[in-house]
Amino acid sequence: LETYAGAGDPCMKSGIAIHYYRCGSSMRDKSFYNADGDFLIVPQEGALDVQTEMGWLYVSPGEICVVQRGIAFAVHVSGASRGYVCELYGGHFQLPDLGPIGANGLANPRDFQTPVAAYERREGAFRKQFKFGGRLFECELRHSPFDVVAWHGNYAPYKYNLSHYVAMNSVTVDHPDPSIFTVLTCPTNEPGVAALDFVIFPPRWMVAEHTFRPPYFHRNLMSEWMGLIGGVYDAKEGGGFVPGGASLHSCMTPHGPDSTTTKAASEATLEPVRYPDGAIAFMFESTYVFKVTPHALRSKELQAEYFECWQDIKDTFVPPKKE
Repeated sequence: LETYAGAGDPCMKSGIAIHYYRCGSSMRDKSFYNADGDFLIVPQEGALDVQTEMGWLYVSPGEICVVQRGIAFAVHVSGASRGYVCELYGGHFQLPDLGPIGANGLANPRDFQTPVAAYERREGAFRKQFKFGGRLFECELRHSPFDVVAWHGNYAPYKYNLSHYVAMNSVTVDHPDPSIFTVLTCPTNEPGVAALDFVIFPPRWMVAEHTFRPPYFHRNLMSEWMGLIGGVYDAKEGGGFVPGGASLHSCMTPHGPDSTTTKAASEATLEPVRYPDGAIAFMFESTYVFKVTPHALRSKELQAEYFECWQDIKDTFVPPKKE
């Protein structure tokens, strides 16, 4: 687990952290729990068989899972795997308010799955690791930590298949704010901004007329950490943003589609277009200002030339003639 960015302090139960994970072998006779917050896990390559105190969750790329604060778990894999993790220090994830959408849409409650109790009675030498106050600790047990016979209540890990997401979009002109694609959120006390919005850009139909269909150029209050699970992101068709990669657009930093996408979208015939299955990007969006870790800044994959993707965009505005 490598930390790439974050904000806040787990001891104050306020803030988030963004991690990447790589896993090549299973956690045998080991377990882990996080006392600092909830984990939102987004596999990008390789499935995870997550054993928790409440039971098992099998999570493939294209699915997510949430393991809450204090719940012990172990990850089992059948090969190399990698993905993204967002750690939420304060509060818990919840479904966004649907407002005028009504009763159904976006991520429907019926599509979330929780584990069935799976009692494990084993004795031996077991290592239990845990994160507390930003530090790692370890103890030894003489029995498996996954010995819960049964459980009840609503404080339990869960998974969600992103293909079940009911996307909303414009069927006339323009397009709504990306918050319309929110899967899970953790609101703050300030109306309109969140500690974290987990937003996806799934396969969908684009039908808006008289519209520049890719995400428009903008600055915003939120920090945007984007990742790509598979396919090509519709705002970065010129390359450079690949599955397993990420980008950060900080508070009030201008950004938008690259020059290849801008040119193609400006000249395209606006017919109904379906973004292909398997192409799915996501965003960890937060009101907090992210600080990037020294580890991330030293990464050999860091794109120092990222800004060049906008340099070839032409000024196409034609001012009206003066009478």
